[in-house]
Amino acid sequence: MLVVIAGGHGKIAMRLARLLTRDGHEVRSLIRNSGHADDVRATGAEPAVCDLESADDTEVEAAVRGADAIVFAAGAGPGSGPERKETVDYGGAVRLIAAAKATGVRRYVIVSSYAADPDHEGDEVFDVYLRAKGRADAELAASGLDYTIVRPGGLTDESGTGMVSVAEHLPRGQITRDDVAAVVAACLAEPATIGAAFDLMQGDTPIADALASLGR
Repeated sequence: MLVVIAGGHGKIAMRLARLLTRDGHEVRSLIRNSGHADDVRATGAEPAVCDLESADDTEVEAAVRGADAIVFAAGAGPGSGPERKETVDYGGAVRLIAAAKATGVRRYVIVSSYAADPDHEGDEVFDVYLRAKGRADAELAASGLDYTIVRPGGLTDESGTGMVSVAEHLPRGQITRDDVAAVVAACLAEPATIGAAFDLMQGDTPIADALASLGR
């Protein structure tokens, strides 16, 4: 399987690339900065420079062509202003939806955020972020693609446990980046996650069992 990961130099994306390549999959990691190429190669992935804010449609389509799945793990980052929440967290995700449709890529997993909501109120940067994520989620859900929307809680850099809790709505909590990456990798192999949108927190259920439960 060839998986394209947007936001390829991000903390979750790098972990995901290692997991996928370790399991024998091909990974094409999209990056904005060519200086990050060696870091990406160290995960086993092949870097591809594609700035989702500035590339034209042909370039974005070329970046995903031939893929079996797309994972949108990009984000404007905590130091960015509201404008980039719109152009990356929303706009980048939507551009990849269009590219997926244009090139016949059916599977699309998005790493969203806990409390993402297109109707979230407020004028702070984080409010704009939650709206942008929520709008991207809504467009993906309406796209007709085989989507999965993963909404992790507060992210930590502790070692993963492999034990999680997933549900349409969960109380606010935390989750390791290791476990987010492991959940996304598992989603790509679990048909029960197609059409699912769920909160993801640390829990007491093995990842495979938690995801399989979504289809029941």
